[in-house]
Amino acid sequence: MPDDPTESRRSTPHLDRLEARFRSASPIFREAISRQRSALGEDWAAAFDETIERLMPADEDVALAVDGYSRFALDVLRLQARFDQTGDYESKSYASIASDVYANDEYMRTCYLPGLLLSQYLWPHHHRQAQFFQQGYVQDMIRAGADRFYDVGVGTGFYSRLALVGAGNVSGLGFDISPSSRDYAIRQARAFRAGDRYSVEIRDVVRDPADPVDWLICVEVLEHLEDPVEFLGALRGLLRPGGKAFIATALNAPNADHIYLYRTADEVVGQLRQAGFGVEQYFCALAGKPARADLSVAEVAAFVVT
Repeated sequence: MPDDPTESRRSTPHLDRLEARFRSASPIFREAISRQRSALGEDWAAAFDETIERLMPADEDVALAVDGYSRFALDVLRLQARFDQTGDYESKSYASIASDVYANDEYMRTCYLPGLLLSQYLWPHHHRQAQFFQQGYVQDMIRAGADRFYDVGVGTGFYSRLALVGAGNVSGLGFDISPSSRDYAIRQARAFRAGDRYSVEIRDVVRDPADPVDWLICVEVLEHLEDPVEFLGALRGLLRPGGKAFIATALNAPNADHIYLYRTADEVVGQLRQAGFGVEQYFCALAGKPARADLSVAEVAAFVVT
């Protein structure tokens, strides 16, 4: 939730540095930080400031992040406009996406990963989903004394970092198919002084499953797959009886690497149950209000399942 509007503005020199770069180098997104600061408040600003301080200490790091986010977000806007016309995602295969995106180190480092990381703060629905994760899942980890978790499809490592920092002495093992994601996630954990409790393996858990654990995280992977149900079945096999998983996906969100179109959260619930999960609680958030009634809005849907 936004902070008390009467709260005074905190000192955020690193966020100010990022905002200045947006204003000078990315005019279309020049108000992105000030708009979200007004909407989400000073706790949001302080958390964002710390992330920039730890992960983007140099001016060139900030420049790379702004350029990467701008390219990433503009592509999303282009694809959303096409989606509003066609009502469907562009046809693509997982093999082509894996080759063109996840194995493309330059694109991952300079666009995809910095763009995705900044979206966790600049896209309100991503921010609210992260809050739900911290309040509805990490707190459960703390209460239960969790000692180990898996994160399947680590992306930037953002959710692994939230679990590592939030749940104290817990250790984590991430899985991804992208060496770029592996390196980025490990760097993020180290930047937040949790690197000694975290590692990432290049591993396809469908073809090469790991031993089950009690705590499992999988954020926005399902929509990247041709057969999410098969993948969910593999996730179910990674979770011990009585264990708990946090699984999130995107609805009506035509990103460049999104393959499977979920139109409603009920479709996700059906697949989760088909894979053997029981839904304990869930959360949905829209990216914003549609400009017109006939236009779509991207949405996130997150589930705590057993």
